[in-house]
Amino acid sequence: MENHDKKITVDLGPRSYDILIGYKIIDQLGSILEKLNLGQDAVIITNQTIHHLHGGHLHSHLSRYGYSTRFMLVADSERSKSYKTCLDLIEKIAAYDTKKKIFIIAFGGGVIGDLSGFIASIYKRGIPYIQIPTTFLAQVDSSIGGKTGIDLASGKNLIGSFYQPRLVFSDISFLRTLSLKQIRNGMAEVIKYGVIKDRALFGYIEKNYKNILQLNIESIEKIVYACSKIKSGVVENDELDKTGKRATLNLGHTIGHAIEAAAGFTKEYSHGEAVAIGMVCAADISVKLGLLAAGDAKRIENVFKKIGLPVACSNLKLEQIMQAQSHDKKFIHGTNRFVLPVGIGKVTLKEGIPADIVEQAVSRRIK
Repeated sequence: MENHDKKITVDLGPRSYDILIGYKIIDQLGSILEKLNLGQDAVIITNQTIHHLHGGHLHSHLSRYGYSTRFMLVADSERSKSYKTCLDLIEKIAAYDTKKKIFIIAFGGGVIGDLSGFIASIYKRGIPYIQIPTTFLAQVDSSIGGKTGIDLASGKNLIGSFYQPRLVFSDISFLRTLSLKQIRNGMAEVIKYGVIKDRALFGYIEKNYKNILQLNIESIEKIVYACSKIKSGVVENDELDKTGKRATLNLGHTIGHAIEAAAGFTKEYSHGEAVAIGMVCAADISVKLGLLAAGDAKRIENVFKKIGLPVACSNLKLEQIMQAQSHDKKFIHGTNRFVLPVGIGKVTLKEGIPADIVEQAVSRRIK
């Protein structure tokens, strides 16, 4: 499998870009960058682990094509999405950026993608960047679509911008170094795509979850392609999250983000784990409102259990989660707004759900 055998073009007019997916395709990057003509000096934002595992190879590959590289490392934690880290990096980039034509490479998972994209969007009022996602979650979801941002103490991504990358380069061989926990983390978003848009994908996960968790190349490539295709289609239809179409991608995220915030963005709940709990809560709410068959809610819950993702949280209080949820960006004029499944492969947007129904669903999922 020498070539990237899968390519998706995200069609956004002058902001269009390709998503390239394949196994061991990193050595094609230099020739692709030459065609994009982004600059000659790559500022590569990454963390210590990725730098240690893959930094040397990326550096020598880009050097062969005449690119200079400067690695800038941030901690491997959601806490790196802070304005302090953001401004520290911008200061370093500005100091480095003399007589250069720089572009940014976001080389890592979702945190690095969000942070790097945000910096690219505001430094000198915008410089080019590309995404090289190295986690499952970033390859299937967060690297695509141009949502960038950093967190505040009161909530995730409260400072941010829409700023599209010039390329998303998903080499699935990078996933080989991930822990099972990180693969599961990405699977939460994969299951989300099945529930919102693709019944066949959901069925494929139910049948093939063991292969997927063992990183079978064919299964992983199929999944990364399917999710990237769904997300790029949604982004093309609603790039700036204005019509409600893109909001469907937030299934499980309203309560999921609240769980992350209530846990203080610690390692106690990864993004995927929190979203899994958020999705079963959304399914419970949907059943309660008569929108979803109880059997479908059970299927959703069971697939999380098969994968090894939590369907309940412990060590958190209902009040903490509800308080964090009130800061959610998906609230419109103080009214809650939830994406709710109405079947496997179909969702709806609902506003103004009675607080007691939401609270019941959440408290059911607190051990």
